[in-house]
Parts: sequence; C-alpha cells; structure tokens
Amino acid sequence: MDKLWIIIKREYLSRVTRKTFIIATILTPLAFVAFFVIVGFIFSYQSDDVKTIAVLDEGNILEGALKDQKNLYFKFETRDLETLRSKFEDTDYDAILQVPKVDNLMSKEFTVFYYSKGQPTLDIDIAIRDRVRDALREYKIKSLNINREQLDAINTSITLEPEPIEKGGQDASKLTSAIAAGAGMLMGFIMYMAVFIYGSMVMRSVMEEKTNRIVEVMVSSVKPFYMMLGKIIGVGAVGLTQVLIWAILIPLMLTIVQAVFGFDAQTSMPAGQVATQINPDDTQAMVALAMSEIGNINWWLILPLCILYFLGGYFLYSSLFAAIGASIGDDMGEAQALTIPITIPVVLAIYIMMQASQAPNSSLAVFSSIFPLFSPIVMPARLAFPIPAWQIVVSILLLLATSVFFVWLSGRIYRVGILLYGQKPTFKKFAKWVFYRD
Repeated sequence: MDKLWIIIKREYLSRVTRKTFIIATILTPLAFVAFFVIVGFIFSYQSDDVKTIAVLDEGNILEGALKDQKNLYFKFETRDLETLRSKFEDTDYDAILQVPKVDNLMSKEFTVFYYSKGQPTLDIDIAIRDRVRDALREYKIKSLNINREQLDAINTSITLEPEPIEKGGQDASKLTSAIAAGAGMLMGFIMYMAVFIYGSMVMRSVMEEKTNRIVEVMVSSVKPFYMMLGKIIGVGAVGLTQVLIWAILIPLMLTIVQAVFGFDAQTSMPAGQVATQINPDDTQAMVALAMSEIGNINWWLILPLCILYFLGGYFLYSSLFAAIGASIGDDMGEAQALTIPITIPVVLAIYIMMQASQAPNSSLAVFSSIFPLFSPIVMPARLAFPIPAWQIVVSILLLLATSVFFVWLSGRIYRVGILLYGQKPTFKKFAKWVFYRD
C-alpha cells in the first residue's frame, strides 16, 4: 500500500505541477468566458447598414404599421410603381416595397414585392414580413367585422399541472419534469466528458512511460497491477482537481462579466424575437418557479450517487484504456483501432441518456441504467426523477462488481503487455495474456 500511495502521489504531483496543466486550468475558464462575451456581443449587435425603403401601400393595408427602427427607415409614397422605378437613381431610396390590394380576404397567401438592386438581407426580410403579416391580420379583422375579443379567446394556452394521486402527497409544478430532464442531461454529459477524457489521459500516460522505458525501472520494485491502479487513481485525482477549480472559476468569472458588461439572458437572443415580448412579471415568476424546482431536487442523494457512478465508470473504462496503452507502443493508429470497442458503449450511452431524460421509466432507460457499461452515464440522467430504490441498488452493485472485474482483467493484460515490445496487439493475444502465468 505504501508503494501504491507513492505511485499515486507521483502521478498526481507530476501532472498538477506542470506548466501545461496550470495554463490549461486557467485558460479554459477564460476561454469559456471569452466565448460567452463574444456570443453576447454578436447577438446584441445590430447592423450599421442604413436602409431607406419606399412603401407603396396600394390597398391601404399597413396604416403606418411599418415603424422606423434603427438603421431601417420606411417612407410611404403616393407615386405609382413605374414612376418610382424609372426615377429610382435620382432618389435616396435603397428599395421599393409594393403592398398590393387584397383581392380575397379568405386567402391564406399574400405576396408583397421588394424591388432593389440586390436581395434583401435576412433581418430586413424578417422585419418586413412580420410587420406586413400583423398589419394584414388587423386589416382582415376590420374588413370581416370580426369581434377581436372572441378571436383572441380562440387562441388558448394549455398548461399541464401535475397533481399527486394521494391526498397530502408531494406536489409538483409544470416545470418539474423539464428541470429534472435538464439536470439529468447535464449530469450525464459531465459523466461522459470525465470518463472519456481522463480515461484517454490514462492511456496516453501508460504509452509514454512504455515508450520511454521508464516502466522497466519501476516494475523492478512495484507489481504491474499496483502501477496501473496507482496511475488510474492519480490521473483521476488530477481530473477531479481540475473540474473542482473550473467549477469555482467559471461561475465566478461569469458573474464578474455579467456585472461589468451587463449581459443577461435577453442579450444572448437575437433582437426582434418573441422573447423580447414576454411579460417581465411572467418571466420573473417562471425564473422563481424554476429556482424553486431546482432547490426541491434531492441533491443530498443525487450528488453522492453521482460520485459513486463517476468512480465506478472511471475505474471501469480507465482500466481498459490502461490495458490498451500497455499493449502498444507509440503507434496512435493502433491505439485508435483498439479503443473503438471501448468508445462505442460510451457513445451509445450518450444517445440512450438523451432518451432516458425524456422517458426515464421506459424499458430502455431502466435496462441501460442497470447495465454496467451504460449506467455511469444513463443513471445520473434518471436520478432527478423518482425511480425505485431497488434499481439504484442493483445498478450500483453491478457497476462496482463490474469495475472490480475489469480492473482485475486489465491488470492481467497490463502486467504482460507493459514489458512487450515490437508485437502487434490483438484481442486473441489479450485473451492469452489474461491466463498467462508468471
């Protein structure tokens, strides 16, 4: 155990003290925040291309509905289209918008004509179509003598409010399922990134030591199994340290950026979209309800279970990556070919996790959350939903048992492959190495 601790300590300190680790740990939150700032600036940016458009409202439909906005100005004309087109070069107009008369009030199609030297840009296209559509709707309401209150009453918003079947049971809101699904998918993706990234890091570390022949010196005093186990634990501790630092720095930096630049949820959305028309009081109520639902999630149960699933999944997949790294040299082509069987279950688990977040009690979700190769990613996506306790217990026991088995299996491959050079590894050789006697 003393030698195992020395290996873990060496693996951890040799990585966290590297300049590359320090730089990556600091630059990653900075890059994330810079991306957030740039995206916020892009979505809040408005075109500085000034356009003046002549409007021919032949059917008197618009009635001033085309209001001027930043860099986009409308001027209603009384001259006919041919006159404007013939004298277009002598005017300050950039385009002519012709709105013809409405021949059929019951028609669902209506075409307006935009005359210019080039195609209208997307922002101009959206602005014109939306305003003409709203104006035409008002025109039809008046022309058909429709009662506005009755018409508005037709458009009904439906809300599904969940209620417990038992009296006094735990109540839920309309956001409960959405919050649970979002939290589940977030945890599933975190598991995927952690297992895959740090498992690959273990493989590269083993490959480097084998290529540099450092392992030949180490194996003289430490058993290969303890070398592999120490490397897995050490790299996992490095990963947890990095994630912990990011979990502190990223929210802190985002808070500072929001305070300095004033970015909020609305600045990250394109101008003119429906989000700008939402009632602020309703928005605040929805945010308050969402925060309440997040607080109602049983994090004291979910977080410890997520740690167990992370450890089980990390040991399971990292041991396989370590076995592959020990069986090959510096040939990355062979490494990629051998890691495909490991990568496939992880990728499949991601797709299953997305489905499980929407239907957490489906047969596929239940099976995948118990199956050890999928459960580290799928089960965290279900934990935010109420699921039977026996499924969690069975899933954890199977995952821990499978992780121990794969660590043992990979250790058998590691002890032989780490000292072999010049041989092309195959799955047939892996099977022989497992039963090889010292």
